[in-house]
Amino acid sequence: MIAQTPQPPYYAVIFTSTRTAIDEGYGEMAQQMVELAAQQPGFLGVESARSEVGITVSYWESLAAIKNWKQVSEHLMAQKFGREKWYSAYRTRICLVERDYGFEK
Repeated sequence: MIAQTPQPPYYAVIFTSTRTAIDEGYGEMAQQMVELAAQQPGFLGVESARSEVGITVSYWESLAAIKNWKQVSEHLMAQKFGREKWYSAYRTRICLVERDYGFEK
């Protein structure tokens, strides 16, 4: 599903990852993080896709909202598990969205 974001400017956090063979608890934790992020002040939406490379883009009102999300204790625990068992590599990029346009039938 495509996130319904407001008019720019706003921020996007792009999390790109490759997985290890360990799957234990990953799906549950990923779902918990989406639900928890949605409760955070400044959260605007999320989009995610996975094949060989996973890409999750979350949208935020401000850099402060992103910083606050990064420090949520449950999110810190998920980050730790990700480094220890679920991801072989990842990269996080934070971008300012200046233009937003699209098409839908």
